[in-house]
Amino acid sequence: QVQLVESGGGLVQAGGSLRLSCAASGRTFSSYAMGWFRQAPGKEREFVAAISVSGGSTLYQASVKGRFTISRDNAKNTVYLQMDSLKPEDTAVYYCAARRVGVYGVPEAAEYGYWGQGTQVTVSS
Repeated sequence: QVQLVESGGGLVQAGGSLRLSCAASGRTFSSYAMGWFRQAPGKEREFVAAISVSGGSTLYQASVKGRFTISRDNAKNTVYLQMDSLKPEDTAVYYCAARRVGVYGVPEAAEYGYWGQGTQVTVSS
């Protein structure tokens, strides 16, 4: 079992940056592949980025590739999402998630068994 708490959201102008953090409880964080998802008002939750248990393999949604960077620090039980060159269409609640089984992060939300409560990111134009 793992509990996840996101932080770092806020209001930023277009072109700006934010870094989201997701702190995990428990001593088995390093055994979970992790993902970031987001949900904008009136839209379905969508995949943003994922990272393998070691951090050596990452995966991104096409619209954020080159602007967002996912990373993890297993010693600190934390996964990060560095978001640069933010656009108004990035506005959403961002969630981190831990995958129950599997070494690699995947884009399917159903593969993740543990979710944080979310953090709001608002990008103004």
